Amino acid sequence: MKKTYWQVGILTLAFATAGLLIGSSPAYSETAGMERRDDRRDDRRGAQDIRQQGRDVAREAKDACKNADESRSECRQEKRGIKQDARKAGRKLKQND
Repeated sequence: MKKTYWQVGILTLAFATAGLLIGSSPAYSETAGMERRDDRRDDRRGAQDIRQQGRDVAREAKDACKNADESRSECRQEKRGIKQDARKAGRKLKQND
């Protein structure tokens, strides 16, 4: 008789544990910290996009400058200025938000 109680007790415990495991679902809390982190990630992505666009524009400007028979130093300075402006815009985006 004691053996039967043990078996029933263990079986009940096993079913209760399985029910708890199946019934629980993973929960993800949305905190203010997570929202701020997501905002910073969006800002970084935006700044990366701005810098990439600046690099593309600078490359095209340098090619146009070289095709117009400008001096190499003038073309480099023009490209450098465009890239610096893009970097500045990216920093401003990240710092203002």
